[in-house]
Amino acid sequence: MRALSIVHVVFSSRIAGGEHHCVDLANAQAALGHTVHVIGPAGSAVRHALDQRVRFHGLRLPVLRGARVRRLAARLGADIVHGHLGPACKAVAAARGRVRVGTLHVGYKAHHHARMDALVCVNSAQVGHLKDFGGMHRVIYNWAPERSPAACAAKAPSGSLRLELGIPAAAPVIGCVGRLHAAKGMHTLIQAFQRHAPAQAHLVLIGEGPQRAELESLRAGDPRIHLLGFRWNVDELLGEMDLYVSSSREEQFPLAILEAMRARLPIVATATLGAREMLDPAQSAIVPVDNATAMGQAIAAALAERARTARRPVDYDMDRYDRSSAVRATLGLYQDVLARQGVAIHDLAGLSVEDARG
Repeated sequence: MRALSIVHVVFSSRIAGGEHHCVDLANAQAALGHTVHVIGPAGSAVRHALDQRVRFHGLRLPVLRGARVRRLAARLGADIVHGHLGPACKAVAAARGRVRVGTLHVGYKAHHHARMDALVCVNSAQVGHLKDFGGMHRVIYNWAPERSPAACAAKAPSGSLRLELGIPAAAPVIGCVGRLHAAKGMHTLIQAFQRHAPAQAHLVLIGEGPQRAELESLRAGDPRIHLLGFRWNVDELLGEMDLYVSSSREEQFPLAILEAMRARLPIVATATLGAREMLDPAQSAIVPVDNATAMGQAIAAALAERARTARRPVDYDMDRYDRSSAVRATLGLYQDVLARQGVAIHDLAGLSVEDARG
C-alpha cells in the first residue's frame, strides 16, 4: 500500500471556517500515514494549527503564486494538490501534471475552479452549478473541526466566559462565531439583539476581521455586547451559551453551525444554502437574510423556550457530519481521479482515522 503525497493550499493569514477544515483534513491525512504539506502565506496562523507531522511552506510575497505552487508541488513529488477557497484553487489549477482538487467552501466560480480535475461540493445544491465543469465531483459534508484541549490551552487561556466578561450566571448568553466581515451579517445580529433580546441577555461575537470598527460603533457602548476577538477554545465557550445565531448573508456549509450543533445549543440561522441543508426546521429557527426584525423575534422566542425547558440540550442528528467518514471519502475521491488518469494506486480510503491515531 503506497502512501500519498498530498499538498494543501490555502492563502489565508487568519483561520476561519475554510481554513479550519483545511487544517483538520491535513492533520487527519497525516495521521493516516500520508505525506502531507500545506502551502500558505509565510505569516499565516494556519502554520501553528498544524500537526507536527504536516510540513508548512510559507510564501513571502503574494505574486506568481500559480507558478510557485506548480514548482513546489513538483519538487515535493505531490500526487494530489488540493486547494481551499478561490484564490488557492486558482493557483492550484496551474499545477499541471498533478491531480488538482478543490473544495467549494464558498461556491463554484469558473475562473477559480473550471480547470480542476475534481471538486468537493460541501452541499448538494452546489452540484447544480457545475454544468460546465468537466472533472469529477462528489458531495462530502464538512465536519466540526477537532481542537484538542491541550492545543487550545496552549493557545488561549481557558476559564469561565461569564467570569471573564462579568455576565451574571442567570443571564442568557447568545453567541456567534465567524470573521468580522459584512458577509457574516453581524451588524444585522447586533440590531436584532438591541431591538428584541431580553434586557438581561448578553451577545458574544467571537472572531476578528475588517468590520470590527463598524461593529464597535454599532454597539454604541452597550455593555451587553462583547466582541471577544479570535479564540481557539470555541467548544469551551459554546458550552456556556444559551443560544447560537448564524447571521450570515451567504454560507455554503458553516462549520460554526456544526460546532453549535455539537454543543447541543438551540440555533437561529439565516436561510443560507448551508443552513437550510444542515438544520431541521422542527429544531431550529430559519429566518430571512438581512431581516433584523425576524431575527430578533426568533431570538426572543428561542430564549423564552430555553428558559421554559430549563436549558434542555437539543439533540441533533450528526451522523452525516462524521470526520472519519469524510476523510475516507476525500481519499476515495483522490483515488478515483488518480485511477481515471491512469495512476495505479491501492485502496487508501479503507483506513479509519481512529485506527491511524492508535
